[in-house]
Amino acid sequence: MTTEHSGSGDAARSMELLWGTGERPTRGPKPGLTLDRIVSAAVTVADAEGIGAVSMRRVAAELGVGTMSLYRYVPGKGELLDLMLDKIAAFGADAFPGPEAGWRAVLENVARRAWQLHHRHPWLLQVDQTRPLLGPNSVDVLEHTVRGMSGLALPDPEKMRLLMVVEGYVAGAARTRLNSATAEKRTGLTDEEWWKIQGPFLVKAMESGRYPYLAGLSEDTFSFEDDCDDEGDALFELGLGRLLDGFAAYIEKQGG
Repeated sequence: MTTEHSGSGDAARSMELLWGTGERPTRGPKPGLTLDRIVSAAVTVADAEGIGAVSMRRVAAELGVGTMSLYRYVPGKGELLDLMLDKIAAFGADAFPGPEAGWRAVLENVARRAWQLHHRHPWLLQVDQTRPLLGPNSVDVLEHTVRGMSGLALPDPEKMRLLMVVEGYVAGAARTRLNSATAEKRTGLTDEEWWKIQGPFLVKAMESGRYPYLAGLSEDTFSFEDDCDDEGDALFELGLGRLLDGFAAYIEKQGG
């Protein structure tokens, strides 16, 4: 699986492009060609073909221009990826609740927005953002989030830690969900066929007496359905609710 890294290009140049402080071409080699069009085309390619398919040549083909014309706007794929990440960060940023909604509503919004973002752009899971470059859209989202949590009586570092835990939960849940969705295509086997192969071996193992607690589970233990709807599937919502319940207990203990 391809793994890309934010900030893998010239970080200073990426920041100039993100914030519009660097030099821009006075005219494009083709009417209408702009940095935003280039970034939008790159996102389109990544959504359709995966992040591994994104290259300056492929994006140029998507736009119907020569590859070299793109280099007048962006130095290379590393900087282009930074611009792509900031562009998609704008999704749903206009629907953030304010402080009056309470910290829980704010973090629920953050989680569901991130969940939808991962489903819109599955290639996000293949990008390491340990050292992100923050552009205007990313900072706008963070501003909305911090504003929404401003009424929470916790130190600012604690607020950020709660936010990081939520984001980590969403990324893990999204990875499981999206990997499950592509498993049949990847293996050529349906879920039913996959478990049918293992069935005889597992039945024998349960009958051996080696796993008494597993053998004692009810027959419907693993019969839950992972159905996905507009707000995320049942497992995601269950985990999110319990995570925020834990936050509530922690906040109460801290006097918040």
